[in-house]
Amino acid sequence: MDAKIKTTSETRETFKDFLSSKGLRVTNQRLAIFDAAYEHPDHFTAEDLLERSRDIDDSVSRATVYRALPILTESGLIREVDVGRDYKFYMANRNATTFQAQVICLDCDKIFEIDAPFMEWYGKTVADKLSLNVESQRLQVTAHCEELIASGLCKRSGKKA
Repeated sequence: MDAKIKTTSETRETFKDFLSSKGLRVTNQRLAIFDAAYEHPDHFTAEDLLERSRDIDDSVSRATVYRALPILTESGLIREVDVGRDYKFYMANRNATTFQAQVICLDCDKIFEIDAPFMEWYGKTVADKLSLNVESQRLQVTAHCEELIASGLCKRSGKKA
């Protein structure tokens, strides 16, 4: 990933170039989905993305969102986060310069991203010892947010967040 921080409009142009390079049309719906995904401040699901995309362009369909997600992740501008549920989470890939580990709250499903630069080295070292090439790797920690429950900020605490 570039060390240079790109603006949203530059990143949007990168996405349009990616679509063109794949022989895909640049449509208003795809751009609305991209904008909704890239401007989302946190992790989101496909259903969250559908809702936000429809706020931008009400002609966006559920099928279009589900077809666009693999394109978005292939572009490298959005990344998929699998936390072992029957659905995936996604997040804009903004300014990530090191490996990101996820800490997942078992109480409210909040996902915290933590820099874990040692993981890239560790994965490569282990794979090299076994004469393998790293295809992918992830580090996920599951935990309870006891302080957030006590403060009422956890959405599963029974109190309003």
